[in-house]
Amino acid sequence: MTTRYTLLHGVDTPPQELRPLRAGELECVVDGVDLRYVAAGGVEVVRRIYAAVRDRNWNTIPGTIESYELDDRGDSFEARFTVRHRSHDVDFVWDGSIAGGDDGRIAVSLDGRAEREMLYNRIGFCVLHPFRETRGRPYRARTPDGEIAGEFPRLIGEQGFADGVYVPLFPSFDRLEVDLDGGGLVRFEFEGDLWEDEDQRNWTDASFKTYCTPLRLGFPHRLEPGDRIRQRVVVSVEGVPKTRANAEQNVVLRVDDALGRKLPRLGLGSASDGEPLSEHELALVRDLGLDHLRADVHLGGTGWQAAVRRAVEESGRLGWRLELALQLREEDAERLDELRGLLEGARVDRVLAILHGGQTATPEETTPASLVRLVRERLGTEVVAAGTDMYFTELNRTRPKMEEPDAIFYSIVAQIHAFDDVSVVETLEAQAETVESAHAFAAGKPVVVSPVTLRRRSNPHATAEEVGPAPGELPDAVDPRQLSLLGAAWTAGSIKYLAESGAASVTYYETAGWRGVVEREAGSPLPERFPSEPGQVFPLYHVLADAGEWKDAELLECTSTRPLDVVGLAVRQNGSVSLLVANLKPDPLTVRIEGIDGAASLRRLDERSAPERGGVERVDDVSTLELSPFETVRIDA
Repeated sequence: MTTRYTLLHGVDTPPQELRPLRAGELECVVDGVDLRYVAAGGVEVVRRIYAAVRDRNWNTIPGTIESYELDDRGDSFEARFTVRHRSHDVDFVWDGSIAGGDDGRIAVSLDGRAEREMLYNRIGFCVLHPFRETRGRPYRARTPDGEIAGEFPRLIGEQGFADGVYVPLFPSFDRLEVDLDGGGLVRFEFEGDLWEDEDQRNWTDASFKTYCTPLRLGFPHRLEPGDRIRQRVVVSVEGVPKTRANAEQNVVLRVDDALGRKLPRLGLGSASDGEPLSEHELALVRDLGLDHLRADVHLGGTGWQAAVRRAVEESGRLGWRLELALQLREEDAERLDELRGLLEGARVDRVLAILHGGQTATPEETTPASLVRLVRERLGTEVVAAGTDMYFTELNRTRPKMEEPDAIFYSIVAQIHAFDDVSVVETLEAQAETVESAHAFAAGKPVVVSPVTLRRRSNPHATAEEVGPAPGELPDAVDPRQLSLLGAAWTAGSIKYLAESGAASVTYYETAGWRGVVEREAGSPLPERFPSEPGQVFPLYHVLADAGEWKDAELLECTSTRPLDVVGLAVRQNGSVSLLVANLKPDPLTVRIEGIDGAASLRRLDERSAPERGGVERVDDVSTLELSPFETVRIDA
């Protein structure tokens, strides 16, 4: 059964509650046991500080809060709590605190112990630095070998790998200062370990991350029962003007000039359950008016011929072109001849050439030039793309030689390091960063993003065999936000950022099922955890339908004064402006719209109208728009 909360964000619990607090002149938010959005003079200086427990496969083990108390004293505060992280091979409990003083210093502390023998890759504090305020900024750090200085990268910094270990942006340290644009600095003092930095935009986290325990020490690490880990991080700011941001100010969405491009070509992935679309499902998907269907074909496995036949038939019935995600090695050359025969008559848009068995942090994590040549010669396909079925991280580290491929590709997922609603929303801005950075080494060739999903499809960083879901639990690749209004708003934001940054083609989700845009007529395999209705159209379907209608429209610049709260996607077609406005918050918001005036038609996608979507509503003035939680509104002016 779909309740109000499941419709809003996929689970039948209230959305996150963020508590605004002050520490002297610093403003911040406490999110349970995490510190978020520390700001000085209206400038964000810390995105988040949290304690991470990562198992030997780099899975994040969520914590359960066993006790909690918060003392808010106006210009100072202290939160005290106990948290326990448990999984099949991890059991770690810690006492923590977040204390903000009226002197403008904020300290977070952790005192934890292992309750059993366990292997882990990381336990301790991570500090996230907002990317817009940090990229290109000078820093100074104190290392065991003395002081160092440099600048954070503007384009996404490579996550290097050498001599069997990941390479940080700069050497390990216990103090870090970052100069802020416009003057002033933010200082971080660390106790209990050494810390390093990485550019999390590689995984579409909108931040640079300072993490504990140098990666050169290797992993996994071992704890015996009773072993302790103690850490402390202190944040302070100097020289920032002591002005106070107006938190009550309405969001302003501004529609400006044409960007000189159209929306990327959009498509969906074939349903991973392997079942053909029913007539009803096929009609719904066809009505989206998208461009292509992605089919995953593993030439080294068995049964790939049937997968190709199904994809060719399905793409033909949809009237879409075919995007072939082809996993192979050079020894599969003879099978390419058979594949060419099976593709006879199909309209193949592109082949994504993926080296089968390629592992992250190896030279095989992206497509070698020889494989591109082999696919082109044997298939005769016009467009053969090189890249990775993993993340931008791998593409950025092992960049394909661009003389051979016709395009480059990588995938995007909303959740790698964090899984809460707020963190999922934060990934949207970073999607544009990946496209911009990809263009810097793509030699003018198209950038293809395929696929975009809410959850990872597999774990490329696993160092041991993964344990499957327990009875009654969802598979790792399934997220109930797929059926939610938040999922629709996130999809609108994703299309916006990938389009505005110049992606040539984007593949989203799947056609049907709990990873798709419509539910199967048979219904959810686990309705207690994924409470969809049989044959239901998910709210994000309507966002993709709008984009399908606008494929030949002119893309307009659309900026938000609070991009973590509201995003807008704007186009001009036949002299008229159309706009998608998405509320990324679980609270009602008022948006002032600039750049379009007068009367307009609205179609609302909210709690009352989902999943089918509301009818057309005429308004005389569109300059002010009231949005309900996670609502997406289409405006035609």
